[in-house]
Amino acid sequence: MKKLTAILLATVMMISGCAASESSNSSIDTGSSGVSSADIRDSAASDDSDGASGSESGTESTAPVNTKDNSSESETAAPSESGSDSTAPLDTESDPEAGASDSSRAPEDNSSVSERESGSVSSVPPAASPEPSEEAPADKPHEGAEGFYVSGTKLYDANGNEFVMRGINHPHSWFKDKDDIALAAIAETGANCVRIVCGDGQQYARDSAETLSRLVERCKALEMIAILEVHDITGKDELSALEKTVDYWIEVKDALIGNEAYVLLNIANEWVGTWDSDIWTQGYTAAIPRLREAGIKNTIIVDAAGWGQYAKSISDGGEEVFAADPLQNTMFSIHMYGSAGKNDRVIRQNLARVTEKGLCVIVGEFGYNHSDGDVDEAFIMQYCGENDIGYLGWSWKGNGGGVEYLDIALEWDGSRLSEEWGVNLIEGDTGIRKTSEKCSVFE
Repeated sequence: MKKLTAILLATVMMISGCAASESSNSSIDTGSSGVSSADIRDSAASDDSDGASGSESGTESTAPVNTKDNSSESETAAPSESGSDSTAPLDTESDPEAGASDSSRAPEDNSSVSERESGSVSSVPPAASPEPSEEAPADKPHEGAEGFYVSGTKLYDANGNEFVMRGINHPHSWFKDKDDIALAAIAETGANCVRIVCGDGQQYARDSAETLSRLVERCKALEMIAILEVHDITGKDELSALEKTVDYWIEVKDALIGNEAYVLLNIANEWVGTWDSDIWTQGYTAAIPRLREAGIKNTIIVDAAGWGQYAKSISDGGEEVFAADPLQNTMFSIHMYGSAGKNDRVIRQNLARVTEKGLCVIVGEFGYNHSDGDVDEAFIMQYCGENDIGYLGWSWKGNGGGVEYLDIALEWDGSRLSEEWGVNLIEGDTGIRKTSEKCSVFE
């Protein structure tokens, strides 16, 4: 009997041990569920993973070629060490997928080079969308700010009303004879703002203060907010290039001062081609104080690094860049193509990682497709609509070098829109005509 009892006790203990072991294994398997947006890597979060970098020739002919030169990136792309004007990493969201693509290059005779890498898409769950704020607008963070001002994640106009951009990019620098017809046609779409490609003389013809003033006055007459940007240093990594662009804005500041209620200053298009948050942060923390010291008080917009698609550069250094602005009047821009805008998870993550830092962000450029991959433009517009985030489509007309498909209009006067891109951007349910609200300064 004692033997039988001992055998029974040993059997019970063995069974209990197996159950405990299975329970332990089960808890390990489920431990990876629930990932916060900060943990997900996005098309702009590739700090040190392996990836390829694309590059463009440092000098371009006066007439740009591909208004949307390809410079996509990848969240895992490693930045190039050469300081050349166009290093661009892979795509990197949680999967290395696209190549480097300068989303907004010159049209006609400016050839671009892009490199693409393929990879499998990660199954990381999407980050939760931030809840849109319904709080009343805060007071200006700084009394010295004039016209538009940033408060938290929102942009407010000179009357203290929230302003959500619904706009289009216009390639003035390459098609100056089309300004009047193009701006009028863009206004007809219902766009409440227009981002204007300008040149500071480093690569494209230098726009004078008089030219900029004429463009601003034309936009005011058409009741659109003007967003002025210099395109010359797209994809460049040198601090000296950014310094020269700042010199330019100071030289033409008469076109900005006094127009703080009508003009936003997007310092430089896609400066920093590598996926390097440090260079980007160093450059802009030095550039913004210089502009303020010169008396420029307009709201400033800063593009992300990595040809505009490395959103992580903003989450890494955006707070420091914002703090460098003595007027606390700086916001940020992500350009969304095949890397930063390739799917809903990446789009949500890239935008949320900025707003979760309490910073104001827009989608400064996007298309429906690009050489670095397909773009989920429908979700970009949907998410921006749900979260009161501005967006600006690239570009009205004049794209070349193989990316002519990015033309929103097939005629400069807007009489014909491209079916796959222009019609959806302007006439879609989440498009410009149905969601744009005119800035209150024109009412």
